Amino acid sequence: MIELAPPPLLLERREAALWLTLNRPDAFNALDADIVAALAAACDRVERERDIRLVVVTGNGKAFCAGADLKGVLSETDSAVDQAQALAAFLTRTGKVFDRLERLGVPTIAVVNGVALAGGLELILCCDFAIAVDTATIGEGHAKFAQLPGAGGSVRLPRRIGAARAKYMMFTGDLLTAEQALAWGLVDFVVPAAGLDALLEATSRRIADKSALVLARMKSLVLDGQEQPKDVALRAEIAMGASHTASYDRNEGLAAFVEKRKPAYRGC
Repeated sequence: MIELAPPPLLLERREAALWLTLNRPDAFNALDADIVAALAAACDRVERERDIRLVVVTGNGKAFCAGADLKGVLSETDSAVDQAQALAAFLTRTGKVFDRLERLGVPTIAVVNGVALAGGLELILCCDFAIAVDTATIGEGHAKFAQLPGAGGSVRLPRRIGAARAKYMMFTGDLLTAEQALAWGLVDFVVPAAGLDALLEATSRRIADKSALVLARMKSLVLDGQEQPKDVALRAEIAMGASHTASYDRNEGLAAFVEKRKPAYRGC
């Protein structure tokens, strides 16, 4: 009897939320080609299934994600040139998938259940906000092995916590405790493991009852606004608001407010 390998990424629907659980616990959920491909397929599913209102990303076992699995990406029999090309190709694929995750039209939450290093930190940074258990530790780590961030860390980290703190994390490779990560703005909530499910359930419920159209447009405005001059971003907000007046959900929301009832949104 052939024993099938476990899937690299577990997908589970919990009401309106889709949970993505990195599933290489013996390797501390290190990123390899299979996980990256599975994350891309999960993004396809989210874009295809309109009833998915929220995505949660976490890890199976004691780790969230320990970064890239360089042993799995590089072959000892390949030449230095071939190894360099293989690594460049892997980082390119990973970066594109992380960009897709960041741009998904639904809110995304990173649930940091344990250690998160290097590419694991970069995965956190792609999510809209992060919840960490109080025993989690987070570090950048690339400098310890003379590697460079390859999936957006050098860009997203300073935008999240400021340039000085980002450089400190990058230069030292130090691990932050969950409370330190909270104080620096790297994560947004810290809870004991026993309280995690209750917080996620309440948060998911509050997000899922909103208009999917509004959440997608809000997310787009925030992401684009960070990359544009202030005056350009303000004009984009006005333009988006003007076009939004024609949407069903906007008018349904106003009607529900006037009639003092719960709105019935359609996502359009």
